Amino acid sequence: MLMLENIRLIDPASRTDDIRDILISEHKFIKIGTDLRLDAVLIAEAKGERLNVIDCTGLAAAPGLVDAHVHFRDPGYTYKEDIQSGTAAAAAGGFTSVICMANTNPKVDSEETILEVMKKGRNTPVHVYTCACMTKNMEGQELVDMKFLKECGAVGFSDDGKPVLNETLAQEAMRTARGIKMPLAFHEEDPAYIKEPGIDHGPAAEKMGLTGADRQAEITLVNRDCKLARETGATVVIQHVSAKESLDIIRKAKRNGAKVWAEVTPQHFSLTEDAVAQFGTAAKVNPPLRTEEDRKALIEGLKDGTIDYIATDHAPHSKDEKDKPFTEAPSGMTGLETSLSLGIMNLVIPGYLSLGQLIAKMSYEPARLYSLEAGVVRDDAEADLTVFDPQKTWAYLAPKSKASNSPWLGKTLTGKVMMTVISGEVAYKAQDFGDRTDNRKEQIL
Repeated sequence: MLMLENIRLIDPASRTDDIRDILISEHKFIKIGTDLRLDAVLIAEAKGERLNVIDCTGLAAAPGLVDAHVHFRDPGYTYKEDIQSGTAAAAAGGFTSVICMANTNPKVDSEETILEVMKKGRNTPVHVYTCACMTKNMEGQELVDMKFLKECGAVGFSDDGKPVLNETLAQEAMRTARGIKMPLAFHEEDPAYIKEPGIDHGPAAEKMGLTGADRQAEITLVNRDCKLARETGATVVIQHVSAKESLDIIRKAKRNGAKVWAEVTPQHFSLTEDAVAQFGTAAKVNPPLRTEEDRKALIEGLKDGTIDYIATDHAPHSKDEKDKPFTEAPSGMTGLETSLSLGIMNLVIPGYLSLGQLIAKMSYEPARLYSLEAGVVRDDAEADLTVFDPQKTWAYLAPKSKASNSPWLGKTLTGKVMMTVISGEVAYKAQDFGDRTDNRKEQIL
């Protein structure tokens, strides 16, 4: 039995932000309150369990973070990342649940591949879920059997990494998904507007002698899919929003009753196209980092609720791949281990969001979208918890991920995950957490 004592509990579902004791047994939260030491001892004795009390004075606890958009490259590209290393990075970043994208090799469009991902996930402490492809082999020509793949365990559908260009097919996908009550997540980049991916069509691209990716690549498809979402009644996710115009479209669609959810990544609310000159291919992502005006618009979208949740789009690549010339290197950056810090540094400390609002967008909201049993701290719920110090600075030096393609590698960040509890067990503990355990129950009695 584990008790976290004197911790600041931030639980958006119950609107709690206060000092609490949290008692955990048999993988569940069993009691949350104040001054629970005596209760904990009596419950432990009744259950015949050993009581471990951890003094968490000065620390905060949140429902285990949920990342609805990760690439673990497993199966097929495990030299970049695999489910074992990806979940290690997740736990170090405070994530207790992750949803993998389907662009593996083979693609996640069959029962066999879904079951492979789920089986490997069960061998890790993190709750690993997966989306299935929206179209067979992500070729954009024919829909997968959504009903069957839902029954196999898929929690949603996405061709992330590729847009669904055929409007009729996108509409059919939405109607089918609505019928089985499943969300569809769309990668909104029309290649007709992209010369070189991963860099915005603007000054940064011009300095490199490139054309880049025009913002219309995103805007046109966001406009189409918001319109189709309203017409079909489907639950549609606009992934990694990057352009201010996209927010205006999404905002209007929500007002008109469309079931549209918007996702943003830490890189897009933290950086601009100028980062490409500083970090090179480590800042090459799809959709690209855009202007300061776009970055501020994304933050405003988080503030007013147009953007529903934050996801990392954790996209590991090998050093050899990222060391290639800019136009040859793949797009993507890692993000699981730095996400909470970037939210604290760029959203909470400047005063754009409260800590509770940030946690809601990193836990409760993505769990609600994908109907996961996560994102809450309440009696009898699965004991998934992120323990962190919102003021502690730390250096991001040794990733748990296989990959290190991050602009923040070697940088000092604020807000550190100190411990991650998954299903009642400690899955990660920072080296500088210290010895806060107190097993001396005789002092209580």
